[in-house]
Amino acid sequence: MGTPRRSASSGARSNRVEAGPIDGNRLLEDVRAVFEPKRSAGRCSRGDGFSHVTLLGPFYKIVSTLAFAFMLVAVKLLADRVPSGEVVFFRSAFAVFPVVAMVWWQGQLRDGLTTSRPGGHVMRSVYGVSAMSLWFAGVQRLPLADALAITYAAPLVVVALAAVMLGEVVRAHRWSAVAIGFVGVLIVLSPHLGDVERIGSDRGATGAVMCFLSAFFMALAQIEVRKLATTEKTGAIVVYFSIGSALFSLITLPFGWVMPNGTDLVLLISCGLFGGIGQIFLTMAYRHSDASVIAPLEYASMVWAVASGLWLFDEAPTSTLALGTVVIVASGVAIVWRERAIGRTPPPEV
Repeated sequence: MGTPRRSASSGARSNRVEAGPIDGNRLLEDVRAVFEPKRSAGRCSRGDGFSHVTLLGPFYKIVSTLAFAFMLVAVKLLADRVPSGEVVFFRSAFAVFPVVAMVWWQGQLRDGLTTSRPGGHVMRSVYGVSAMSLWFAGVQRLPLADALAITYAAPLVVVALAAVMLGEVVRAHRWSAVAIGFVGVLIVLSPHLGDVERIGSDRGATGAVMCFLSAFFMALAQIEVRKLATTEKTGAIVVYFSIGSALFSLITLPFGWVMPNGTDLVLLISCGLFGGIGQIFLTMAYRHSDASVIAPLEYASMVWAVASGLWLFDEAPTSTLALGTVVIVASGVAIVWRERAIGRTPPPEV
C-alpha cells in the first residue's frame, strides 16, 4: 500500500492522513493502530480547520453508533426474560474478546495493559457498570428513542462535574448551554413522569428515572476517564473497564439470573461482541479526527433508535421526543464547539 498523501495548507505541514478510498487493507491498518501508544498519529494540528478533516473519522464514528444500536436492540429484545445485571455481565465479558484481540494483534498485550492506577480503573468500572445496569433496565421499560434521548444528558452533566471535580473553568456560555440542554431533558422526561407518585409503580416512569440516573453515572465514568487518560494507554482503559464491569456485575448473580435459552444466549453474546466492536471503531474515529468533529456525530444514534423502534417494536416517536431531542442536541453541539474554540480537546469516550 502506498505512502498516505498529506496536505500542506498555507505552507503548514499537517500530520493527518487525508481522506481516501475506504478499502479493506486501509481498515485493517487502522484497526491494528487503534491501541498504539502514539494515538495522535493521523490527526491534524488544532489550527488546520475543516479543509483537512478526513472522512475516515466520521465514517468510523457512524459505524460505532450502528454497532451500539445493534447492542441496544439485543438488550431490548431480552426484556422481561433476562435481568439487566445478567445482560451487563455478557455485555462486558464478551466485549473483552474483540478488544483484547486487537491489543494482542498489535503486540501490546503486556506493555499496553500496564497500569500504575488500579484504583482509577476500579472506580471507572464501578461507574460504568452502574450506568449500564440502569440504562439497560431503562431501555427494557421505555421506547428505544426515549431511553437514548434521556442519556444524551450525560455530556451536560460532565460539564458540571468537571467544574466541581476537576476544577475546570466553566464560563457563562457553557453553563447556558447546559441549562438549555436540561430543559430538553425535562421535555423528554415529562410524558413519562407526570405525577411524581407514579415513580416506582409505573413502568415508563421507572424507566425514565433509571435512564436519567444512568446519564449521571456515565458522566462520572467520563470524568474518571479524563483522569486516567493522563497516564494510562487507551488499551488499558478499555480492557480493564470490560473486565472490571464483568466482575462487578457478578454481584447481581443471586438476584434473579436465569439460564438463557439458545436464542437469548445468542442475543446476550451479541450484546458483548457489538459493544466491543463499537468501542474499537469509536477509538479509531477519534484517532482520525478531532473530538469537535466526532462528538456531535453521536446524535446519529437517534436515527438508528427511531428506525429500529419503528421496525421491531412498533414505537412511533412523539412530538415531545422530537422537540426535547432537538434542544438537547443543540446544546450538546454548542458545548463541543465552545470547547473547540477555547482549545480544549476532550478525550475519546473509552
